[in-house]
Parts: sequence; structure tokens; C-alpha cells
Amino acid sequence: MRRLFIKTAVSASLASGLAGLLGLTASAAQAAPEIKIGFVIKQADEAWFQDEWRFAEQAAKEHGFKLVKIAAPDGDRLLAAIDNLAAQRAQGLVVCVPDVKLGPALVARARQAGLKLLTVDDRLVNGAGQVMAQVPYVGVSARAIGEQVGQALLAEIKKRGWALKDVGAIRVTYDQLATSKERTDGATAVLTQAGLPATQIFSAPAPKADVENAFNASAIVLTQKPQFKQWIAFGPNDELVLGAVRAAEGKGLRADKFIGAGIGGSAAAANEFAKAEATGFVATVMLSPRRHGYDTALAMYRWIKDGQAPALLTLTSGEVADRANLKQVRARLGL
Repeated sequence: MRRLFIKTAVSASLASGLAGLLGLTASAAQAAPEIKIGFVIKQADEAWFQDEWRFAEQAAKEHGFKLVKIAAPDGDRLLAAIDNLAAQRAQGLVVCVPDVKLGPALVARARQAGLKLLTVDDRLVNGAGQVMAQVPYVGVSARAIGEQVGQALLAEIKKRGWALKDVGAIRVTYDQLATSKERTDGATAVLTQAGLPATQIFSAPAPKADVENAFNASAIVLTQKPQFKQWIAFGPNDELVLGAVRAAEGKGLRADKFIGAGIGGSAAAANEFAKAEATGFVATVMLSPRRHGYDTALAMYRWIKDGQAPALLTLTSGEVADRANLKQVRARLGL
């Protein structure tokens, strides 16, 4: 009887201990914080950033973390977004900043909030205008993208049988952003190396990177240089090149006298290609929002979950699309 009592007591004790251990394990699992990542963009109305969000959401669904989407078109709202994420106990932030000069303030506020930081599209600079290379960054190889634009323009010039000595070039610039300047510099280098005289490339500075400002800047160039009857145009995005195309049309330069190549593969570019009659906008270098959305969100998740820090610098490339191959290129890029 005494043996039975001892055996029962021991069994009960073991069972109790095991239950307690299991309870602790379950509690620990329940207490593990949900991985929460903020994805902040500067222009929520642009298709590029909408696609970045869409792909980031796909990564969140597939890997089981929560994505918090916030639009911050200015510095005040960017810093408010960080405070918002801190209040939600987020652990990481992927961000395309409205102004790269916000770098020092952004880094300090993210550190204060305990947020791991990864920047996308536009690279942060410090007070001296130097790149903040210590912050992980994913962006396009701006120079290489610009070179692709230059090559696309040269291919169309050759196809039409134009002589470079007779061609005027509008370089629509938005040099306030370093990556924009790198793009136009890349295109300029390819064109001059191919034999286009630098004296025939005319800058058209745009205060804002949109169609209207590019139209106004390009119209001035076309008015001042009436001696050229064949023109090309390039710039850091599709909208700026489309502005040049519209300005040329206003001067009577139709598609047979004008060649424009943009960057981005935007909805505006797709709409241009969809027109029944071809315009002077002949090509765009399409970029992959999947790499900038899905891959960055996943990289942040792995950094938080596994301590696997992303590379400090990741550069992506583009693919030239035109009226003939737009659908195929979009399909390859997952759009």
C-alpha cells in the first residue's frame, strides 16, 4: 500500500512538472512578439510605390509577418511615421524618404525607436551631402539605367538612318536628386561616346519631376534651337521625357522627327504605348518593383527573425520596353 502511494505521488509530481514545463513553453511561444515591419513611401499616388507595397504585402502573407504601410510625403510625416511604428512596437523599417537630406534625423529617430533601418530607391546623405553608406540600401544602378536609355536612343537613331551631326538632344534634368543626375549622366556618356557632339545636347532643368515642368523646360530649348529638325530626349523618369514629347508636338515635331526614351515603365508610359498612333515616346527602361518591395521586406524580416543583416548596397537593373514588347517585359517582371 505504501509503495502504491509513493508511486502515485511520484507520478503525480512528474505529471505536474511536465504540465508546468509545457505551460511555460506555451507561454513563451505566446509571448514571442509578432514581427512587425513598417514600409514607408514618399508618394502613395504613384504606381511604382503602389507596386512596391503590393509586393511587400505578398512577402508578409507568405512569411507570416505584419506589414504596416505608411505614406510620408514630407519630413514631418516621416518622423511621425517612425513614432507611429514605435508605438505599435514594430521592429523594422523599410523606407523611401521624401528628401535624402533627412538621413541623419531619420537614422537618429529610428535608433531611438529601436527600429532596424533599410532604405530603398533613394539613398540617404549626411549634412555634408555624402552618402550614408552605413545604412543598408536597395536601389537601381542609376548610371547603368541611364546607359540603357542612351543605347535605346542610339538604336532608334540607327533604325531611322539619322546622322548624329543633324540631331539635337534635350536632356531633361532633375539634378536635385543624385540618382536622377546619375541617370542622365549615364545616357549623356553613351551618346557622346557614340559620336553625338556634346554641343548638341541641351539641358532643360525641371523644378519638379513631372510632365508639366518638363514641357515648359523643353519648349524653351526647342524655341532657342530651331536649326535642328530631328530631336531626341531623355531624362530620369518617364514623365519628364513625356513632357519633352508634348513640347515637341506643340512645335510641330511629330513622331517621325522625335525620339524619346524614359525610365520607370510607368502607367503614363504604358498609356503612351497603347495609343492607336505611335508618338515620339519610343521606349522606357522598366524597373522591378518586386525586388524593391518583396525582396526588401523579406530582407528586413530575416534581419529581425534570424539576425541576418542585409548587404549594405544592393543595386538592381532594368529592361528596355517599347510598344511591341511591353506585355512580355511586364510579365517577366511580375507586373
